Amino acid sequence: MIKVSWEHYLIFPLSYALLPIQYNHPDDTLTQLKVRTFPEIDARTETADELGLTQSQRTHRSTIQGISVASYNLGCFLGACTCIKVGDMLGRRKTIFMGSAIMVVGAALQCSAYSLSHLIIGRIITGIGNGFNTSTVPTWQSECSKSHRRGQLVMVEGALITGGVCFSYWLDFGFSFLDPNSIAWRFPIGFQIFFALVILSFVHELPESPRWLVLKGKEDEALNVLGALSDLPSDDPYIWGEFQAIKDTVIENQKAGGLKDLFTMGPDRHLHRTCLAYVNQMFQQISGINLITYYAATIYQNQIGLDPLTSRILAAANGTEYFLASWIAVFTIEKSGRRRLMLLGAAGMSFSMAMLAIMSYLGGKGPGVVAALFLFIFNTFFAVGWLVVMITPISFASIQYKTYVIFAVIKLTLISSNAALFPAVWFFYPETAYRSLEEMDSIFRKCNSIFTIVKIAKDEPQRYGENGELLIRYEETEEHRQRQVSRASNPAIEKVGENRVEDADEPRV
Repeated sequence: MIKVSWEHYLIFPLSYALLPIQYNHPDDTLTQLKVRTFPEIDARTETADELGLTQSQRTHRSTIQGISVASYNLGCFLGACTCIKVGDMLGRRKTIFMGSAIMVVGAALQCSAYSLSHLIIGRIITGIGNGFNTSTVPTWQSECSKSHRRGQLVMVEGALITGGVCFSYWLDFGFSFLDPNSIAWRFPIGFQIFFALVILSFVHELPESPRWLVLKGKEDEALNVLGALSDLPSDDPYIWGEFQAIKDTVIENQKAGGLKDLFTMGPDRHLHRTCLAYVNQMFQQISGINLITYYAATIYQNQIGLDPLTSRILAAANGTEYFLASWIAVFTIEKSGRRRLMLLGAAGMSFSMAMLAIMSYLGGKGPGVVAALFLFIFNTFFAVGWLVVMITPISFASIQYKTYVIFAVIKLTLISSNAALFPAVWFFYPETAYRSLEEMDSIFRKCNSIFTIVKIAKDEPQRYGENGELLIRYEETEEHRQRQVSRASNPAIEKVGENRVEDADEPRV
């Protein structure tokens, strides 16, 4: 039998958290170090004044800087989209192995770049690799986590990601003293290769996703993995019930029509789920977090008026506070639930952005200190995203303090009364705490309107307790009996691969 110890649970989020060393390197601290090698991205005010650049030329440089930063995120998008097709072909471990290998190539190209086009190509390639990883690891971990621990482990991922952000800030700060030597930015970018090599070395030592194994017909191996993850024999009733629920869901999903099925509203309500995921990610990313994470040093220096050294120290301290604050959700996610934390975060971020806009508009030392404080407060309410990277440098060059107003208005609109996020979470996002992935599948199948999903999730009895104990055996549910009847009437849909375990309502002996 496969043996899985507690260290395996830790390695799932660790393998994800090793990536942010690259993710945060596009921040303004590192950008300022690159400008000697790539002067076309030098959008600093003092440079523009020295060269006598017009407003149009300043805006152009800001745009080029934004493109160079956003090219990484473009690569992430391409990698994530590619993973839709490649993920189920290779499996979770091989996909992450491939993504990490691609990141090594991209990082090597970046740290050896002497032209901006060379750098951007390296950033796109690195982003593709990271797109593979960031779209696979959370899925992989969720598929291997117990319902009462899944939220906590996902938040550990987030906390460790912010740890990578924190580490990269301090690494950038330390190497900034080597400027004008290009090692000041080449080493921090190249150092991410070390973390990718760690993933390449150990990812195949981790268990494969039991759901992917069932998908490929490796059901005996899936049972062994489920048993190992729960430290129970594979023929234990608990494991057998979990296996049956996974198998029924996988077989049901085989009826889907591929990618186009995401845009259909059949019994599984795929379009409903897709829209919830899209809207949630969209609002997460346009909240303004990248305004803080990517350009903290610029905000402190150009918008608040601090000197360059103090700005860099505060940016690194901001990243450290971000890391420490992210652990709050690790210990509250299951008790508080996802919905409450999302609503609290939306309110806190909106207020912080509004205060940043007001303080930046007022200007002066006193408002500058308050603005600096609210940069820390904002980070307390959020985790990292990417969508606003492209517009931020252009906004600073063109509209200055109104950049904050954009994000404040977005968030205020979302949480005030009529528009989007706060009411969207309240009315449309079901609570998933203590729910298995298969339970959420069942809840969506029972839904017949976008307005009923929250109530159905609230009223649906839980199959597992707060400590993971079995409350309802899946084999005894009406859902399982209906699926058994459906498969009996259409045996062709049952075989999802080779090495299939024979169905039974009781565990094997």
